[in-house]
Amino acid sequence: MELTVLGCSGSVPGPGEPASGYLLEAEGFLLAVDFGNGVLASLQTVCDPFDLGALLISHLHPDHCVDLTALTVLRRYHPSPPFDVCARRLPVHAPRNAPQRFAAAYEATPVEDGRSVVLEVFDFHPIAEETVHIGPFEVTPALVAHPCEAYGFRIRHGGASLVYTGDTGPCDALEDLARDADVLLSEASWTDGPERPVGVHLSGTQAGDLARRAGARSLLLTHVPPWTDRNAVLAEARAEFPGPVEAVRRGARYSVDRGGFGVSGRPLTT
Repeated sequence: MELTVLGCSGSVPGPGEPASGYLLEAEGFLLAVDFGNGVLASLQTVCDPFDLGALLISHLHPDHCVDLTALTVLRRYHPSPPFDVCARRLPVHAPRNAPQRFAAAYEATPVEDGRSVVLEVFDFHPIAEETVHIGPFEVTPALVAHPCEAYGFRIRHGGASLVYTGDTGPCDALEDLARDADVLLSEASWTDGPERPVGVHLSGTQAGDLARRAGARSLLLTHVPPWTDRNAVLAEARAEFPGPVEAVRRGARYSVDRGGFGVSGRPLTT
């Protein structure tokens, strides 16, 4: 399983850094996990967007999903798509009200009779807390602690497991999801402090503590906003978790294997 970081800036895009977006590849299948501001531009540097096999959206805050509107334009109005995009709609696994939200975000006028260009090119599947198969990946969602319907995911392939927290505060479901993960891809939106609101995000300390308590084998930090000191968050996590820890950057590629991550230079299938 190969992981490419398409964007990792938290809450908003940063200088030269798109918001949340990750690309997983196995057996020639490409799965995009979250699709925030600027992610489509980043995606085009590593593969043809028409090669995507599916999208998986953790929640409907714009920094995790808004570039789906740009992908709508590309799929529907590209002058020479490689296939009939309406006959072969892209599967989108997302919270239950995603079709209405994306239609409203894309359309210039109110949607009538359920008709929308968004629905012409995407096939929406509401996320439930049960394991599903998306291409070669086994995906187990868990509802996490955030101000809207939000999910973390455990994604398995070939015996290796990647757990993505999405946006969340500490919660029991998250620790259960991350149990013995080979790679924990965890948000770390701020440094630790008693003034931080509950049920919104993790600090670097909390991300490291989660990885240690869950028995994860390695930790990748993401979703650091432009106004947060990335090195301070990284130092907090390293103080809590004894295993390998890295703060990701756009364009970084990792192999996800049993036992942890490795830096990967292998090109993606295009």
